[in-house]
Amino acid sequence: MGQSDSGLSKRGLYRLREVLARHVDSGKIPGLVALVSRGDETHVEVIGAMRRDGGAPMSRDTIFRMASTSKPVTMAAAMVLLDECRLRLDDPVDPWLPELADRQVLKRIDSPLDDTVPARRPITVRDLLTSTFGLGMDMTSLGTPIMGAVFEQGLTPNLPEPMPGPDEWMRRLSELPLMYQPGERWQYQISHDVLSVLVARVTGQSFEEFLRERIFDPLGMKDTAFHVPNDKIDRLPTLYAPDPQTGEFHVWDEPAGGRWSRPPAFQGGGGLVSTADDYHAYFRMLLNGGMHGGERVLSRPAVELMTTNRLTPEQQAARHAMAVDNVHVSFGQGQHGGWGFGMAVRTHRGDYAPIGQFGWDGGSGTSTYADPANQLTGILLTQVGASAPHSIRLMHDFWTTLYQAIDN
Repeated sequence: MGQSDSGLSKRGLYRLREVLARHVDSGKIPGLVALVSRGDETHVEVIGAMRRDGGAPMSRDTIFRMASTSKPVTMAAAMVLLDECRLRLDDPVDPWLPELADRQVLKRIDSPLDDTVPARRPITVRDLLTSTFGLGMDMTSLGTPIMGAVFEQGLTPNLPEPMPGPDEWMRRLSELPLMYQPGERWQYQISHDVLSVLVARVTGQSFEEFLRERIFDPLGMKDTAFHVPNDKIDRLPTLYAPDPQTGEFHVWDEPAGGRWSRPPAFQGGGGLVSTADDYHAYFRMLLNGGMHGGERVLSRPAVELMTTNRLTPEQQAARHAMAVDNVHVSFGQGQHGGWGFGMAVRTHRGDYAPIGQFGWDGGSGTSTYADPANQLTGILLTQVGASAPHSIRLMHDFWTTLYQAIDN
């Protein structure tokens, strides 16, 4: 077996399939779709079934819950508005998000909610884009009053009750102090949801409508949305959340009648459903500097802003500590350095992938990254959540075998 035209060796791609099949054959991963591309060549592996007890086989157009791998895609809506000067990086967000005006900030991360000082400055668009506006998911602060309030207010996804509509969500958010001063510290998740509300209010459209008009339709992402319509529901697999102690499989979400079978009240920075080919179109557009099929979707500077590290050394150190100590925040590829807009960006080489690789992972068992140095895209989609290590080990093995297949 020799080298293919793309610089991926045929032997290496065969080994990639062997490794993926071994994970499915173990019974720990019911099925998967993996797509890799380099240059003009695309290679797809489809293995296993839609359910743990069998049923229909996986297919190339199987629709997956993308979880946090939504973030690099939904961020593009804000970049369109920056390109068009409808948003500016250092503008305060108060005119569109009055709920975030005149913020109070905790004196300490473990302070009571009323033990605060005034924010030193307003929250800006840049703070939201870099996930440093002052409030977020901090797994190192579980048990503090502020993290308890975040959960009690229903401000995060994947709780038993879905998040409320955007105006009610913002009202609840406005009742909490910030955890840190605006621009001070990187924190996960909530900034992306605030951005979705900002985009909707600036454009006068729903977040999904704007994404569809400016990103999904131009890229041909016909299966990407915030829910799966009835005529496609047979392409959505059952989502599992294995018990982290016993490994016993529990159903997290069923296709018919499940959370993604109907439009959500809140269209946020996470929560998309999509396919391998749809995501491939998006990440190839980023590798092409914002171009798709001769049409410009984003400016080259916008893509460069998204895909280079935006954190200070101090912010980067705090994000790295959180990543390596909390598997919920990263499953390997995203542990090696910094953060751009909506995605991890490698600033040092800790395993096979080089500096500059960008993308993110999802708690539903998804991993999506692009590598400018090798003009390489990798997309791995499963239906096994990260509550147990099986999907995480699969991700590691996918990226290792993908990179060892490079042959020039």
